[in-house]
Amino acid sequence: MTATNELLRAVTHGIVSRVVGTEVELRGLRLAVGDAVDLEVQGGRRVAEVVAVDDHASRALVLGDTAGIARGDRVRPRSGALTAPIGDALLGRIVDALGRPLDGGPPIAAPQMGMEADVPNALQRQRVVEPLDTGVRLIDTLCTVGRGQRLGLFAGSGVGKSTLLAMMVRGTTAERSVIALVGERGREVREFVEEVLGPEGLARSVVVVSTSDEPALMRMRAAILATRIAEVFADDGHDVLLTVDSLTRLATAQREIGLAAGEPPTSRGYPPSVFAMLPRLLERAGPRAVGTITAFYTVLVEGGDHDEPVADAARSLLDGHLVLDRKLTSAGRFPAIDPLESLSRLASTVTTDEQQAVAITIRRALSAAERVRDLVEVGAYVTGTDPLADAALAMEEHLVAFLSQSATEISSATEAWALLTELARHLQPDAEVAA
Repeated sequence: MTATNELLRAVTHGIVSRVVGTEVELRGLRLAVGDAVDLEVQGGRRVAEVVAVDDHASRALVLGDTAGIARGDRVRPRSGALTAPIGDALLGRIVDALGRPLDGGPPIAAPQMGMEADVPNALQRQRVVEPLDTGVRLIDTLCTVGRGQRLGLFAGSGVGKSTLLAMMVRGTTAERSVIALVGERGREVREFVEEVLGPEGLARSVVVVSTSDEPALMRMRAAILATRIAEVFADDGHDVLLTVDSLTRLATAQREIGLAAGEPPTSRGYPPSVFAMLPRLLERAGPRAVGTITAFYTVLVEGGDHDEPVADAARSLLDGHLVLDRKLTSAGRFPAIDPLESLSRLASTVTTDEQQAVAITIRRALSAAERVRDLVEVGAYVTGTDPLADAALAMEEHLVAFLSQSATEISSATEAWALLTELARHLQPDAEVAA
């Protein structure tokens, strides 16, 4: 170690040399990327996290407002990275990205833990072999989810993503739920917690909130803290449902961080760190050595562009996708999941041969009806041309009733499979003729 490095290690504080936007330049300290520091400014103390270093200074982003920070303010290093209270005491609580209560309740009486963690060894994970009920008929049957699976909810704004997530939190058989609201509109947080999630859903959940007005680092930390909480619960032997709304806003936050750190924009303005962050975060969910984390991540696809960079990267990393269609929302159908465009890659692993046959029959019927729909609407379809389509159109009212479900209705997987099997039984003879 050089004499310069030894001197820097002995220094107890540094100074702020420059402030630009939410970024501060720090001098006089030997800091590493990810270290947390305290800025001693007039009127209080601010917390910042180092995001870049070079040969003469470190650059950090402030977890809050930069107003009042001046050149020459003292900077004191913390011991390592940021920590937050994590444990059973979080259940039923609403916290910010640093684990501080937002619900007016007492401080969280839980051990302080680091927010970052390593991705589990691939060979130490359990295999996904059992289904996880979500309480949503369409998902539990046509897109069956396994314990420890990770799926994306791909949709534009205003099609019911948050409502669907809350519905799954209330109806899931997972013992605990962790909900991350990343970049959410401030007015919608209380509405989501009180009306959409409800007291019953909140009682066995932890809600981590970072609203759209907060700095990018806080929005990023909300998803990281939620994932860390889910990891601790899973390592205690629990099945955990993790929901992150949304992955797109998380990627936008990382883009702001990366650009502030000096990264070059590459794919549609996203720097390389965005596409390095996504697999690191998503791979932390899934089956673990003891418990499981079943995760749902919402992805905004405005204008139906499913090939934009974040959506494309997420689809390649996740174990399935649920596509929400605005046309179904306009038709008054909820959840607005398109069963033909949605896919669970592990459905065949966690369902029986009989259940798979039923699901295939229904999917074929829905596809046949969709194939001739335009002809039916203009009166050009001749009955008898496609027997399977005829049977599906005759039963369309019953099929739509099965696929539709109010936000307050919870359906068990056993009931859902029984209903779907009955529908398939009426379609099966026609399906055999069509074959």
